[in-house]
Amino acid sequence: MAVVSGKVWKYGDDVNTDVIFPGKYTYTIKERSEMAKVACEDLDMDFNQNAKAGDIIVGGKNWGCGSSREQAVSCIKERGIAAIIAKSFARIYYRNCFNEGLAIIVCPEAVEAIEMGDTVEIDFDNGLIKANGKQFSFPAYPEFVQGLINDGGLIPHVKKSLGLD
Repeated sequence: MAVVSGKVWKYGDDVNTDVIFPGKYTYTIKERSEMAKVACEDLDMDFNQNAKAGDIIVGGKNWGCGSSREQAVSCIKERGIAAIIAKSFARIYYRNCFNEGLAIIVCPEAVEAIEMGDTVEIDFDNGLIKANGKQFSFPAYPEFVQGLINDGGLIPHVKKSLGLD
């Protein structure tokens, strides 16, 4: 894994998958590149119009609650978001992130210290988040999870493991 640094988009508790990927597009948008264009449209139009590859989302508790649609992860990943740091994640969203190869971190202390618009650095190899002159630690990913993220998700990881890539 690596070190990433990006601008923060910060949100509160219980951000639902229906505002991450608006439900009205569930059956009309199929292409991942099109999904990225509507990411968080119902949560924050500023994010929708201005988020850039390498940016970082910071959320409160229960990020990604609601339905289990993987589009709520796909649109964020396709948008180029480097990672999501939250106090906690809804279980299915948590697993979908690894299946899609999107780095996520549970670190309530960091969430409390980080503000919208800050620049945050995440060192995945050493389990450190640096923000506002402070450091916060998080557990390193197990080797298998590192492989999922490095390879771009579960399907690319399996293909690589089977020599099919």
